[in-house]
Amino acid sequence: MPVISHLPLLRILYTLTFVWALVASPAAAHEIQPSVADLTAEEGQVTLDIRMTLEAAVAGVDLQGLEDTDASDRAEDYDAARALDPAALEAALRAAWPDLSTKLRVEADGAPVALDIAGVEIPEVGEVDLPRFSTLSLAGTLPGGAETVTVGWTADLGDLVIRQIVDGEVGYTAYLSGGERTDPVDVGQATATDPVTVSVDYVGIGFEHIIPKGLDHILFVLGLFFLSARLVPLLWQVTAFTLAHTVTLALGILGLVNVPAEIVEPLIAASIVYVGVENVLSRGLTPWRPVVVFLFGLLHGLGFASVLGDIGLDPGQFAISLIGFNIGVEVGQLAVIAIAFAQVGYWFGGKDWYRARIATPASLAIAAVGAYWAIERTLL
Repeated sequence: MPVISHLPLLRILYTLTFVWALVASPAAAHEIQPSVADLTAEEGQVTLDIRMTLEAAVAGVDLQGLEDTDASDRAEDYDAARALDPAALEAALRAAWPDLSTKLRVEADGAPVALDIAGVEIPEVGEVDLPRFSTLSLAGTLPGGAETVTVGWTADLGDLVIRQIVDGEVGYTAYLSGGERTDPVDVGQATATDPVTVSVDYVGIGFEHIIPKGLDHILFVLGLFFLSARLVPLLWQVTAFTLAHTVTLALGILGLVNVPAEIVEPLIAASIVYVGVENVLSRGLTPWRPVVVFLFGLLHGLGFASVLGDIGLDPGQFAISLIGFNIGVEVGQLAVIAIAFAQVGYWFGGKDWYRARIATPASLAIAAVGAYWAIERTLL
């Protein structure tokens, strides 16, 4: 049996620790999602209908760069707010509003516009381990003759998707992070969105959905990698996966296919189990492996579609947005593969003990976490 030097051993331990850090994170818990705001700016009036997790704002959780509220030093306050019934949470929101209102930045032709709470819609308390999305309606008075408005909020409130609504249709859209603000939006008429800006925004959204938020997708891609560190088997699998999730992503966004998350998410977990187990049982790329990966890719595409559905794809920039998001997803997947290859494949992929000492243990770990998620998403 070959003797492994200290450096390769450290690399193996580092890599398995990296994989475990990914898989050990909770799949649902209190994952951060961007808030989505519908902006209506008409003569004399501006309104914002914001779909968001009010609990984070009420508890004072700083969402900038945060992946999960459990990682915040205000996690206990968030959990307490998450357990409040709608009336109690609304009361807490109104009590916090004087401070929260200073974090919203709405201007008309450069002049600040004060917003007041026009209404709040809060669902009943459900599964407290899942985020609860409420709708906060804000309204303000525009000065006479105002031609444009700009909107944004401070970075601690998290990412914000802005959609201008004109006569029931979506006009300008923007994805704001890090305290950014919108371009000037015309009052009373739709404002065109720069295609380049849209494309870049959705590339970022797609990448972020893989790294760091797409733990289940990361595990699936790692499962593809650990079948074989050689390029050809990996290329066949990634190509099948890419083609499949591109198809269902487009069909899902167009509304032609709609499968509830309660069905899709457990099946995605099951796909992780499959690739992990088959890695252990098979000796290489089987004829049916790309076909199975393609079928599982269809499921993952539906998962991607749910993300864009929550954000709201700009109908006027459908193709650009869809392509940008898909590019972001692909770059994220390639980054996962590149990290795995740099840490494992390059150094040990050609060793005769690679399968027994690295690929099999990693695949079993991936399958175990997938099995846990499948149970969690169906029974727990």
